[in-house]
Amino acid sequence: MPERAAPAAPPAAVAAAANASAPGLILAFDYGQRRIGVACGDTVSRTAAPLTTVSAGGAGAHWAVIDTLMRDWKPAIVVVGLPYNVDGSESATTVAARGFAGEFAKRYGLPVRLVDERYSSLEAGTRLKASRESGLRKRRVAKSDIDAAAACIVLERWFTEKT
Repeated sequence: MPERAAPAAPPAAVAAAANASAPGLILAFDYGQRRIGVACGDTVSRTAAPLTTVSAGGAGAHWAVIDTLMRDWKPAIVVVGLPYNVDGSESATTVAARGFAGEFAKRYGLPVRLVDERYSSLEAGTRLKASRESGLRKRRVAKSDIDAAAACIVLERWFTEKT
């Protein structure tokens, strides 16, 4: 599937106006080498909800899908999780996530905030499995569910750090 051209970046004044203190919608991304979890939230309610998972691979993120998400949701801010090692050091995936965040800022001209996402997938899996065991969740937990829920955790951490 050929990728569409990236949308033109907004004028600098518009991008500067979309800052972290202005209320608005936020999209959060849990970057992974195979899948990228996506969640949405807003600065008023400070809540996050899983949206979807975007495939990634050797060629990187599937930008056509992200273009559609950006067009449909029109976020004011984007949050990207940085996958540090347990000891806080960076890995090749951390570098790739920084590259993803940089490409995001370049393509869309929006503020991109980076958040430590250590253990977010583990926490997401635990939450989803507990929900299934309690009967709140009926279907089995798929890897894509965990990735989208991890993006929620990334966004929740950003809300916590922001205050």
